[in-house]
Amino acid sequence: MNDNPEITTGAKALLKELKRQGVKRFFGYPGGVLLGLYNELYSEDELMHILVRHEQGGCHAAEGYAWVSGRPGVMLATSGPGATNLVSGIANAYMDSTPIVCLTGQVPTAGIGSDFFQEADISGITYPIVKHSYLVKKPEDLAKSVANAFHISSTGRPGPTLVDMPKDVLNGSYEVSEENSTESFKADIKGYKPKTKGNPKQIALAANKILKSRRPVLYVGGGIIKSDCSPLVKELAESCMIPVTSTLMGKGIMPHRHPLFMGMLGMHGTAYANYAVYNADLLISIGVRFDDRVTGKVETFAPDADIIHVDIDPAEIGKNREINPETDVPIVGDAAIVLRDLIDEINSKKVNSEEWLKKIDEWKSQYPLDHDPISDKYISPQYVFKEMANKLGDKAIYSTDVGQHQMWAAQYSEIDHPRQWLTSGGAGTMGFGLPSAIGAAAALEDSRGTENDRSDETVVNITGDGSFQMNIQELGTAKAYSLKVVNCIFNNNNLGMVRQWQELFYDANYSHIDLKHGSPNFSKIAESYGLKGYRPETREELLDCIEEACSDPEATIIDCAMAYEMNVWPIVPAGSSNMDMMGIGNNTLPEETPEFDTSDFV
Repeated sequence: MNDNPEITTGAKALLKELKRQGVKRFFGYPGGVLLGLYNELYSEDELMHILVRHEQGGCHAAEGYAWVSGRPGVMLATSGPGATNLVSGIANAYMDSTPIVCLTGQVPTAGIGSDFFQEADISGITYPIVKHSYLVKKPEDLAKSVANAFHISSTGRPGPTLVDMPKDVLNGSYEVSEENSTESFKADIKGYKPKTKGNPKQIALAANKILKSRRPVLYVGGGIIKSDCSPLVKELAESCMIPVTSTLMGKGIMPHRHPLFMGMLGMHGTAYANYAVYNADLLISIGVRFDDRVTGKVETFAPDADIIHVDIDPAEIGKNREINPETDVPIVGDAAIVLRDLIDEINSKKVNSEEWLKKIDEWKSQYPLDHDPISDKYISPQYVFKEMANKLGDKAIYSTDVGQHQMWAAQYSEIDHPRQWLTSGGAGTMGFGLPSAIGAAAALEDSRGTENDRSDETVVNITGDGSFQMNIQELGTAKAYSLKVVNCIFNNNNLGMVRQWQELFYDANYSHIDLKHGSPNFSKIAESYGLKGYRPETREELLDCIEEACSDPEATIIDCAMAYEMNVWPIVPAGSSNMDMMGIGNNTLPEETPEFDTSDFV
């Protein structure tokens, strides 16, 4: 019998568990039911709590932290409206498979279901958009629930988890025992056993198909980055001489200018990537989900290709693109493990792809990415990315909001490494850019002095005048914690992507997209937060602004005036084949799909 038992509270056990999970910084916003926890944080020395200005911003910051660090980001919010403000961020993380752990306060257990002040059933509300959630009923269960949440969030297909913590659970005390101590706790969750090792027979079949192919394409996405296996993609591509195209979420898997890399495919992808996929005889799809923005009309996406589909989530296999059991090869497993086994199975054998690569190089020469000539009188997006690359080289991390600027960033930002690209892909969440950039900057600070020190990198937030105002208040967070983010606003005085669609597909009926009136002077907004703001009007002025902003130790804003009518090219109309790409005035792309005699490849 222990005469001096250790007594702790749920709140103390929670903080201890966060430290055990390796958390250094996390994001939060206090409220009534969390006051006991925040009282413990008052004297906490090892954990840095970053006070955000809005809970949605904090959730996106946790996502940015996760993308850059590779570890789950953490957001803490109070009950009721504090918790419900997380919903957009949680949905975003779910769509993009981003590991975050959301900790929410809840009314006392006795008050649950009674319409208690600031009560909301956040577990029920978020049920469709989390991997798992816990409503903790006893103080001694809290730390273990948090440990399980971290495990579930970061293993298998990553994603958000949620732990709902009633006030009495946080404040309640209990005696620590061997059964409830987290020191000896190992996550062992019934029914949760993600499969990581691919089926050897399927891997052998895939290797055989690759070696027999003549027009292969590697189609890779965010799953590669989550599995930290970008070097294996490069190894497979180079050893077999296979061209590579990536999704929006896969940017950084291959170096921007690698001769085998074709850029992004899909709605705003390169013409040559779309042509290559259309004419491929084998599509090696790894860590992707055949999203509609990638495939266009799915019946015309790689119509003559056999499909190898590797994914850790079996639900993705055949979900959007049917798997033909006679010709296709599905493989469930972790991308890193499957790729290593696949490369070993191929064993340095070569693919006869010389003519195929030659044809793709012709397409690259004939149909390069082009810009809208209307931008020539202004600061163009292409010019911004060129000069950012000149200034920062491969030390830039780009976050984006959602809209035209996002697509220009995907097309033109020069990223050579994984975990240097943060964007909202599946959900398309405006307001993501600034807070995710803040989370990225926090992750860089946490890396300082470690083996993986990345503190010499600079976070650049590419945003629009519409998106930036969605979470503009997080400038206060950046200022308060000296988190450096260069905010580059592509300011065209309208909701650009909506305006472009209205122009092209709705008879130019410009309905409620104008931001000319009522938008602030963003450089003055920066000054009001104690930060520096710039408003370059010429390309020469932009160069000086980039130099100063990138050298400033704090967050800055560069407000770039851009053409009101400027469009993103190419574009595939929604629901159309990727072969129906529209170029500038329909002049840069051929009227007919480029095809060629494939008999030489058989």
